[in-house]
Amino acid sequence: MTVEPVDAPPSGGLFAGMSRRRRRRLSLGAQYTLFVAVVAVVALLADWPTLRLNFANWGVAKQLFPDIITVGLRNTAVYTAVGFGLGLAGGLVVALMRLSSAPPYRWLATAYIEVFRGLPLLLIFIFVAVGVPLAFPGATIPGGAVGQAGLALGLAATAYIAETIRAGIQAVPRGQLEAARSLGMSQGRAMRTIILPQAFRIVIPPLTNQVVLLCKDSSLVLFLGITLEQRELTKFGRDLAGQEGNTTPIIVAGICYLIITIPLSLLARRLEARQRRGQR
Repeated sequence: MTVEPVDAPPSGGLFAGMSRRRRRRLSLGAQYTLFVAVVAVVALLADWPTLRLNFANWGVAKQLFPDIITVGLRNTAVYTAVGFGLGLAGGLVVALMRLSSAPPYRWLATAYIEVFRGLPLLLIFIFVAVGVPLAFPGATIPGGAVGQAGLALGLAATAYIAETIRAGIQAVPRGQLEAARSLGMSQGRAMRTIILPQAFRIVIPPLTNQVVLLCKDSSLVLFLGITLEQRELTKFGRDLAGQEGNTTPIIVAGICYLIITIPLSLLARRLEARQRRGQR
């Protein structure tokens, strides 16, 4: 029996007589050529003066500052922080209920997670803005728009964060808990001092990604009927775009979102890489 060499050329065809490395280089070159050709065609067909006038109009953009930073960006960060804080606290409670040995707690936590993961976030905002006042007449959510936005974002985030924390707890070797119990620690103390610190180290990267998602989801705050001083980036850009009849404010608002989300995404990626190195 004869074994064909690894780099043996095919018997015929366009690449006959070429080594595998050369064929790979030609294939990569063809892909680059196609990419450059597509970019060139788009660049030639685009109406650049119209694009600059409607999407990159500096005269319109400079009217947004500094309010888009001091109002829009600030409110977006506040809504995101409050929503994540409530979601983290609620997620920890629901995760522990999900792992409880008492069936009613597990059933309640499972039902919460399945319901709020399945509902569109817009419906949760509408429920907070309309349903809560109807269900509890005379009751108001503390904090005004910040409280309402934080509650809506927190209700949704709790379901996702709970599953993330539960996975982190279950990723901690069970021998850690057994060793703590053998030293005389109670179940609660072992969970607080041994299991949860290790679990949170594991889930920091996905929790960082959750902050990015909440930052983008905060754009739904506009459905709460907020005032001018309570506008977040999307509402701010949308209002100015309507007043000026120009899309530039939307582009500037998008850039402001990227100022928040890109550093957080890079941080999450770095934390994931560090975690992988630590597991080797």
